[in-house]
Amino acid sequence: MKQLTGPAYFIVFLFLLSITPLASADETCMSPYMAKIVGQEDFVYIWTLGMEGLGDEQDKLVTVDVNPQSENYGKVIHSLSVGGRNEAHHSGLTDDRRYLWASGLDTNRIFIFDIHSDPAEPRLHKTIEDFVDRSGGVVGPHTSYAMPGRMLITGLSNDKDHGGVTGMVEYTNEGEYIATYWMPTDADLQGAVKSGSFADGYGYDVRALPRRNVLVTSSFTGWNNYMMDLGQMMADPEAMQRFGNTVVVWDLHKRQPKKVLDVPGAPLELRCAWGSRNNYCFTTTALTSKIWLIYEDEGGDWHAKPVADIGVAEQIPLPVDIAISADDSLLWVDTWNDGMARVFDISDPHNAKEIYAEKIGAQINMLSQSWDGKRVYFTSSLLSNWDKQQAEEGDDLQYFKSYTWDGEKLTLQFAIDFLAAGLGMPHQMRFGSYALYAKKRPSGEDSAVSVAANY
Repeated sequence: MKQLTGPAYFIVFLFLLSITPLASADETCMSPYMAKIVGQEDFVYIWTLGMEGLGDEQDKLVTVDVNPQSENYGKVIHSLSVGGRNEAHHSGLTDDRRYLWASGLDTNRIFIFDIHSDPAEPRLHKTIEDFVDRSGGVVGPHTSYAMPGRMLITGLSNDKDHGGVTGMVEYTNEGEYIATYWMPTDADLQGAVKSGSFADGYGYDVRALPRRNVLVTSSFTGWNNYMMDLGQMMADPEAMQRFGNTVVVWDLHKRQPKKVLDVPGAPLELRCAWGSRNNYCFTTTALTSKIWLIYEDEGGDWHAKPVADIGVAEQIPLPVDIAISADDSLLWVDTWNDGMARVFDISDPHNAKEIYAEKIGAQINMLSQSWDGKRVYFTSSLLSNWDKQQAEEGDDLQYFKSYTWDGEKLTLQFAIDFLAAGLGMPHQMRFGSYALYAKKRPSGEDSAVSVAANY
């Protein structure tokens, strides 16, 4: 079948989205270019940091069976080590879901896993070793974001000064380099409009709103900071000045920056609304503990404004991962330092309100919510030099946890202690299933998942 791109691709996407039921197993924070899956996911793949003195000490992809109908429900069924510690951080699926890209922030290696040949036992398909050289100096591959037949990789740093100025790097799904797009700076705005005080050139996350021809990027900090001990960094006034304060709005098709928005305080994860008329995204600021709305006005211009506080900023709750519900009514926010998962009502996106909070562990980082809103998964690790070394009695430190959500409260289904299991520090999660690749479960039964839209 011929690969669809551009307008034709998006027309097919809109049609398939219109006929896709909302009772879907997919994560809510995936690229809109990806096929959606319907039903109960079989697996969660967890990109895990190796830990000195624990197990084989290597970074690894850990597969957990999360299907309640499986005899292995709640168990680790596979672990694939990749050699050494690379500062395993984020991962992302290709648009066809056949491959999982996972990066190391320190070594700049990108590991491409085959998850379609045997979804229960991923294989290492390819390793990209020349990311820095091919990109022209981008360091710290972070978000792996699916585009039509391509992957867009955000960077966190550069090889000149290991500071926060960085870019995005585009590859084919096969891992062939295409282009580098540097973030706009005061010295080189690249045609973008600087709307406030900052044009710092920093990067972190990326999300697309194809219906508006918009790409949005956020900003964090460079290698010098994210590889430094957390206590040492926070005691260093100069280091604390080296955090991003911008969100950039891009022309999606041209990969051209259009406007630089002030969002002070290190805006991290970006999550964009799904509704066809909801032209906005959310981010949270790690240092100032606020939810920010990135939105388009009636005239087509983009703006940023804070719409809620998260906890008490002076206590440094440090918001990290966020997730938006499929109906755009709720925003989940994890705060790493106090181990809390919070839920905000965003039915009025300009006035977010916290409606629920639950402590998950001594620390918390990533969360993955199913499209139907019934399941939420959490992991604990942020960065190897930032993670806590001990927890108070009764608090879990490094874990993977599965909860159900009934619209009012979380209920724990199972938990895996990654330290006791000798696995390391769990970070990014992605969903997998047999049925995505027309494969049957070992029992011979059909999976509860089916493909709702495969572009």
